[in-house]
Amino acid sequence: MITIGILKEIVHKERRVALIPAMIPKLLKQQFSICVETGSGVDAGFSDDDYRKNNASIESRKDVLDKSDVILQVHAPTIAWDDNDTIKPNQTFIGFSDPLGNPKKIEQIANKGLSLLSMEMMPRITRAQSMDALSSMATIAGYKAVLLAASKLPRMFPMLMTAAGTIKPAKVFVIGAGVAGLQAIATAKRLGAKVEAYDVRPQVKEQIESLGAKFIELNIKTEDTEDAGGYAKAGTEDFYNQQRQELARVIAHNDIVITTAAIPGRKAPLLVTHEAVSGMTPGSVIVDLASETGGNCALTQSGETVVTDNHVSIIDSAHITSTVAYHASQMYSQNITTFLLHIFGGETKSIDLNDEIIQGTLLIHEGTVKHPRIIDLLKTN
Repeated sequence: MITIGILKEIVHKERRVALIPAMIPKLLKQQFSICVETGSGVDAGFSDDDYRKNNASIESRKDVLDKSDVILQVHAPTIAWDDNDTIKPNQTFIGFSDPLGNPKKIEQIANKGLSLLSMEMMPRITRAQSMDALSSMATIAGYKAVLLAASKLPRMFPMLMTAAGTIKPAKVFVIGAGVAGLQAIATAKRLGAKVEAYDVRPQVKEQIESLGAKFIELNIKTEDTEDAGGYAKAGTEDFYNQQRQELARVIAHNDIVITTAAIPGRKAPLLVTHEAVSGMTPGSVIVDLASETGGNCALTQSGETVVTDNHVSIIDSAHITSTVAYHASQMYSQNITTFLLHIFGGETKSIDLNDEIIQGTLLIHEGTVKHPRIIDLLKTN
């Protein structure tokens, strides 16, 4: 019988938990046993008793590590690890691991003899959609970004006809129409805002317009802007300079700007310049959802809300999904449970190195770095 372990997250401000109690019966039916570190789910709204009622054992951190064959986490050891923790050879870890951003850490952790599968590297194929935790978390980030902006903006979102006169709707500009951007558009529209959106990929225009937003077309060339996985590709510096100039014109007449542009494994592109921010009206708000990879706004500061001289607020989005910890944990738990059953749900309950989904996500196998992209990055760095 394989024992699944759940550890309490130790990253600062992280409130999510990798497995919620409601997922446990599904795993027990497949002959897994579950042990959970004391207090793992409390910050997300799940008590130790909730886990006990679903036949999980509640243990100390040390005992969970000692007993578990597979550890499910939000942040795998490559992102955060307690120096007092001991990893057993041949243990398997599954979670977010920032593999493209920190390949050296992948190599270091491989020396412990473990296996590691990364939720970030999930292939964008139909079979893996139910395991796509990045999209789940992006949905929450896009939703919450609008609420953060609305709470900071000294205006109401909807148009209102009142005895005191007509209140015009707030104007929201979303940069990037991936999962987070589309959710931000939908949320802003539900709140009654007038929404515009831009993406370097012109093929997303139909998706933007289907949500009731106006697609902004810039006077720049946009050929070859999407990679095989459906993500935006990095452009040249000349391209970004022209893009920044064009965007500043649009930014100036919006009350809220939500930026979501990210390139996997790369620093976030700078899209909102000092000059663009200085052109915004007092009280305007920017929420930078790319802050954890450097930010799309020149004034973004990690962990802080910056207020400029012209009274524009730039809100850092680090840990934004943790502010909706209950549903973020629910969605992540569904993703990681489906993935776990895909890996170990067969009769052999072992990692199939020939499976396409496993090949895409397996960073380390029994102490050896396996993923081709990580191997290439280690050779070049």
